[in-house]
Amino acid sequence: MLDPAPRYTGYTSYSYLEAGTDYREFKLAPELGRVPAYQGISLTDGQRDRVRRLLTDNVVISLHDHPSVFPEEIGQTVDYNRTARHHTGYAGLARSGMTAVFDNMMDGTCCVTSQMGWKWTDVIADLGMRLSDLAHQDYLIRVERLADIHHAHETGRMGLVLATEAATMIENELDRIDMLYGFGVRQMGIAYSEANTLGSGLKERGDGGLTYFGEKAVRRMNKLGIAIDVSHSGDRTSADVIAASTKPIFITHAGSRTVWPTNRMKPDEVIRACAERGGVLGLEAAPHTTLSPAHPEHSIESVMDHFVHCVDLVGIDHVAFGPDTLFGDHVGLHDTFAAHLSIAEAHGHVEHPRVPYVDGLENPAECYWNIVSWLVGHDYSDDEIGKVLGGNIMRVLEEVWH
Repeated sequence: MLDPAPRYTGYTSYSYLEAGTDYREFKLAPELGRVPAYQGISLTDGQRDRVRRLLTDNVVISLHDHPSVFPEEIGQTVDYNRTARHHTGYAGLARSGMTAVFDNMMDGTCCVTSQMGWKWTDVIADLGMRLSDLAHQDYLIRVERLADIHHAHETGRMGLVLATEAATMIENELDRIDMLYGFGVRQMGIAYSEANTLGSGLKERGDGGLTYFGEKAVRRMNKLGIAIDVSHSGDRTSADVIAASTKPIFITHAGSRTVWPTNRMKPDEVIRACAERGGVLGLEAAPHTTLSPAHPEHSIESVMDHFVHCVDLVGIDHVAFGPDTLFGDHVGLHDTFAAHLSIAEAHGHVEHPRVPYVDGLENPAECYWNIVSWLVGHDYSDDEIGKVLGGNIMRVLEEVWH
């Protein structure tokens, strides 16, 4: 694993306050060493040096993660989320090798005042509390433009891009997109699993496609400079968004339905349409999603089966990684919020072994070390690795952010 980033000095979330007095304290999961290190990739000393060099020299971007630290007892997450004080995993991120991470915050689990999530006031509370914490430290840089990512890379720090997985909280208020942009949000999904005023989510029995209001929202995001994501949107809605957007879009965290036939994966025609308009797919690694017939026990090998298929399908210029990891028990989190996150409808009913965690891609601290190790071990070139680590994402952002 990489050494800590040179500019990280040990800051922990809300350390400027008094735990137990100013806010409710929870015992949090360890950011490092919660599960055994992945042992499935064997490299020579020279290859390990190459991995370190690639992670150091390249701009490395996670297109989708939740780099917060969750309670050690994952069942306490509902109470933890109600405080609106998610703790950022600074120590883990400093070991990750990433230049920037698209931080998707609480999203559908944002239940500060409501049990149902996606409420405007709750999303703003989540966003504001995180920004308050970020303002008290100088390791993570709040990314609002491309120059911020380059600055993070040049100074040994890390960029954090504020993102949401759906636009459900804007309801029918188009100007709320502008407000979120003003708060620093630079990437937004259309719909999560459930339909909203913009379009259909992937769980719905029927996909009505992008609504007229959704078309207006897409145009507004294009004008503002907000990157668009359709990872949790229905197939027709996803295709409609790709066609309606004047800018390339992201599928920030998914895989191919050809490799694993569940709603949570994207059909190849949607992946191809995204690429044809210049967009990029980020490979997903949340538990029990990107499985494959060759590796039905979810691990980095399952995810890379999707990677290989998608590179063959659309080319190396349109593939990246959005591991969708966090610091804590992700499987337990899914179990806790199964109804909120529509796990059954999204993951389908294809029989497969359950795992306690995704070996090799369990948390943000380890993902890119193991991804680059796999790519080096499978003889990808420096140029190809640089593209999937961040080059492809930066190309899209150069067009979308303005």
